[in-house]
Amino acid sequence: MTATQILGLIVIYFLVLLLVSYFTGKNDSNADFFKAGKKSPWFLVAFGMVGTSLSGVTFISVPGWVEASEFGYFQVVLGYFVGYLVVAFVLLPIYYRLNLTSIYEFLLGRFGKVSHKTGAFFFFLSRVLGASFRLYLVAIVLQQFVFDQYNVPFGVTVFISIALIWIYTNRGGIKTIVWTDTLQTTFMIAAVVLSIVMIDRELDWSFGEFLVSDELKNYSTVFFTDDFLARNHFLKSFIGGMFITICMTGLDQDMMQKNLTCKNLKDAQKNMISFSLVLVGVTFLFMLLGALLFIYANQNGIGIPLMDGKPKTDLLFPEIALNSGLGITLSITFMLGLIAAAYSSADSALTSLTTSFCVDFLSLEKKSEQEQKRIRKQVHIIMSLGLILVIISFKYILNSNIIDSLLTVAGYTYGPLLGLFAFGIFTKHQVKDHLVWVVALASVLLIVGIASIDADYLGGYVLGYELLPLNGLLTFLGLHLIKKKNSIPKEVSTKKR
Repeated sequence: MTATQILGLIVIYFLVLLLVSYFTGKNDSNADFFKAGKKSPWFLVAFGMVGTSLSGVTFISVPGWVEASEFGYFQVVLGYFVGYLVVAFVLLPIYYRLNLTSIYEFLLGRFGKVSHKTGAFFFFLSRVLGASFRLYLVAIVLQQFVFDQYNVPFGVTVFISIALIWIYTNRGGIKTIVWTDTLQTTFMIAAVVLSIVMIDRELDWSFGEFLVSDELKNYSTVFFTDDFLARNHFLKSFIGGMFITICMTGLDQDMMQKNLTCKNLKDAQKNMISFSLVLVGVTFLFMLLGALLFIYANQNGIGIPLMDGKPKTDLLFPEIALNSGLGITLSITFMLGLIAAAYSSADSALTSLTTSFCVDFLSLEKKSEQEQKRIRKQVHIIMSLGLILVIISFKYILNSNIIDSLLTVAGYTYGPLLGLFAFGIFTKHQVKDHLVWVVALASVLLIVGIASIDADYLGGYVLGYELLPLNGLLTFLGLHLIKKKNSIPKEVSTKKR
């Protein structure tokens, strides 16, 4: 597939999204931008959230990780599922009872202004980095296979990607995203299924023959239980995955903002359970695709693509889909899936960052309606520019698999949120609000120090995703140290916003 053909496909896809945005953004109100008028059908939200959760990271990086980790990532995915149950039956009831726009308003009512700002800050940091990881992965693929052909600098590629997202989310916000995510999820799932079918056919296999093949056995180990000291041990991966979901979904404004557009709590819970079941199944398909890609590459002498002179397994899927001569159908399928992956995660991230900054930092609800809209649009532009700068910087500092980097960073940035919400939900203590940011910062610094300890000093124990719950525990203990003595629990405000 030529660079010109890929560009044409991107333009057509974008025009479709723009059409959806036109119909969903006619109102251009803050109520629709932030909450979609609380009228989103739960099944639509559930299906669309699959695409947001998978993103370009899953679409490219999970298949590319199979060679190094086999199917070990599925241990983390099983932990995800348990985490989704916690989100559905512990966190969602609280958010709906309090009628929140930003979930960090819970911390305002429970502890005070500093706690509120601290929680919002760590979400802001987490989501900027997370969204940038996802968009960076897609941007390097577009750069390598499209824009390099026209000598377009990487920075311009990133700018174009973010500008397109800003255009179709500027008016409708979350209301537009609920509908565009559904379209994007459809393309992503279709892309992985069709890719498996087409590559199987090229290898003269049926899907059943692929599943029982000796070649698949070389990649298909799921459970790693022999060495507890290893980073990929089942228990460490499972627990880490559970807490990653609780934090990156349940304590994340991006993911929760979609849930809060449902009509009521029951619909939101149905959405969460349905979404989690589909996500587990689709992620397993991505791992099967990863094994199939490496099998095909080995049989056809296809090497791992180089980026800046270094092998990068994240680029194997696009290399086979676009350059291995498997036909225009697979190329189009891949590109539609990739574009869908890029936009489904980035558009909601941009909207949630705008929402959190407006509500949590600027107290938007205290201003006039006209002023609210003006500020919201300005913040939307600023968030876009911020993402551009972070993504460009990643090109010069990242050197590992993207999904591994994403989950590792989550252990640092989401830990304070986990500790804050856990202390607020499971205790009745008040804290010295002005010291909360000190506790959160100290917890992160301690985790950074612990993570840097060489495994030899820990008896060979390799730290992994369990750093996230450990970070949350340290924050929880720190809050206990600054609790007020004999304080009367503060009632969290449930007034309508």
